[in-house]
Amino acid sequence: MIKIQTLIWSAFFSLITIQAYGQKSKIVGADKDYNNYAYIDAIRIYERIAEKGYKSDDLFQKLGNAYYFNAQLAKAEKWYTQLFAISNYQKPEYYYRYAQCLKSIGKYDKADEIMSEFNKKSGNDARAKNFNSNRNYLDLIKANSGRYTIEDAGINSKFSDYGSAFSNEKLIFASARDTGGVSKKVFKWTNQSFTNLYESVIDSTGKQSQPKKFQNGINSKFHEATPVFTRDGTTMYFTRNNYFNGKRGKDHNKVTLLKIYRATQKQGKWVDIVALPFNSDQYSTAHPALSPDEQTLYFASDMPGSLGQSDLFKVVINKDGSFGSPVNLGDAINTPGRETFPFIAATNELYYATDGKPGLGGLDVFVATIGTDGKISESQNVGEPVNSKTDDFAFLIETKTRTGFFTSNRDGGRGYDDIYKFRETRKLTCEQELSGVVTDIDTGDLQPNTQVVILDSKFIELQRVYSDEKANYKFKVVCGETYYVRATKPEYETSEQKISISKESGKTNLPIQLEKKIKPIKPGDDLAKVFGIKIIYFDLDKSYIREDAAYELEKILIVLEQNPTMRIDVRSHTDSRQTYKYNEALSSRRAKSTIAWLIKNGIDSSRLTGKGYGETQLVNNCTDGVSCSEEEHQSNRRSEFIIISM
Repeated sequence: MIKIQTLIWSAFFSLITIQAYGQKSKIVGADKDYNNYAYIDAIRIYERIAEKGYKSDDLFQKLGNAYYFNAQLAKAEKWYTQLFAISNYQKPEYYYRYAQCLKSIGKYDKADEIMSEFNKKSGNDARAKNFNSNRNYLDLIKANSGRYTIEDAGINSKFSDYGSAFSNEKLIFASARDTGGVSKKVFKWTNQSFTNLYESVIDSTGKQSQPKKFQNGINSKFHEATPVFTRDGTTMYFTRNNYFNGKRGKDHNKVTLLKIYRATQKQGKWVDIVALPFNSDQYSTAHPALSPDEQTLYFASDMPGSLGQSDLFKVVINKDGSFGSPVNLGDAINTPGRETFPFIAATNELYYATDGKPGLGGLDVFVATIGTDGKISESQNVGEPVNSKTDDFAFLIETKTRTGFFTSNRDGGRGYDDIYKFRETRKLTCEQELSGVVTDIDTGDLQPNTQVVILDSKFIELQRVYSDEKANYKFKVVCGETYYVRATKPEYETSEQKISISKESGKTNLPIQLEKKIKPIKPGDDLAKVFGIKIIYFDLDKSYIREDAAYELEKILIVLEQNPTMRIDVRSHTDSRQTYKYNEALSSRRAKSTIAWLIKNGIDSSRLTGKGYGETQLVNNCTDGVSCSEEEHQSNRRSEFIIISM
């Protein structure tokens, strides 16, 4: 099938000034058709020449390209196969196109072989890197498949119908059906009429009415397509050829490219049509999409700064209706191939079509999540049955009902491109349940009605809940992300924990233990444990107070200052290295060193006693002759602070 919008693959929709052929040879005439993108005419001439036995790289390249850029990948495969039969010394891009065509007829193993060669020849091409790092892409696509039920939308013609949008219970889409009216002009790329906008009412059961032409004033005698509307229905952005007020603009090659226009609805009519300021006669901009807050416009373009043949960009819409400067979405989305037809769901999911990432063939629909910080997640192929061996694109979804529409030129459709409607039965996003129980760290008592807040990696609050009567809390989180969980309750210290979620769906348990701000203490308690004070560590064979140890001793000092009658016993321990006698002496020096530090900082010596226990009270199995890490040995080099009296 032929896709009316496939020129976006190489240079977007174009209007071509066709020159007279004169008396030149058929091959020269076909070349002129080819170079002017009139591929239907070119194909007929080239094929007649090939049937007569004429063979050349140039002939098979142009035949393959003519079908490839008309989205007839199965037919393009025939000619690319003959091209590679003549010679394997082709430009890397032909390897990529050939692999795409092989996928379109289900020859995935052969396609992977060709992609491996593309990987060798293309250097740092991102498409090659994507393939090389996703050799199991078919398994990944299979895992994402089976999540949709699809059916014909019931509005298709025998021509090309594509690129739908919602507007006030209506579906607005582009069609090449020529039912009279504006123009009988034919687009030489496909030998079909230029596309105009049509509308179909969606009833309460989800069925569409018979399509009719969209309101006059928008449709012209050239291409209109891919509109998007603000929620209040008063503003629309749409794609049109570079044609305004009866004048057609052209680039330096005399090609009329695409521009994005804005229109305003007043008294039921679309008026005040203006081209957006970042358009240009020298490149195309197309397929606008609005962010949920309607403050950002996303679109496809081959403007300077593009990474590939067409990229996705975004631009800020200012409060006064002016625009910022377009920003490329970067290599998380864009490739040296073609990225196009963006759609932003209400849940900040970016759906788009690309042939630059590993897929089933042609354009595949991918989805990525736009974070609150603007960061875009890794894209995922949405799988079958939305994606197929051919081109699949122009995906849009209503997030509350999980229903929507997409376009495909797969076999079995009514026309060249057809609109399908779908229902999503299972979300693609890998999610986990993050949950736990809130307890008192000392008593283990359950702590219901504790406020628990989850924050993202940038410490932006995502959600807050209160633990239930059984002290349980839970959140839905995204696989592979990092979060912070913060718990607060009167009379308790605030608790905050960092948690990294695995990349597989499932459940993650994160218990929360709260520590009281004021704790009861009694003789026999170890201040280090009661007040959460870290162990006072010493370096190997040393007894001086380290800087980190001084920080911890400051806590002991404050406790003693707040409790002026408290007496404590400082107990110092060593690891098992060195001799028993040596360690006993070393621990004694450490106990004295700790006591001396406290006395120096204002504690009366009568409140302090101490003893060195050497290696007699190890906290692990690191005894003489046992191989242990430095960290394990250091755990034994410690001081304890036992309350003798209050």
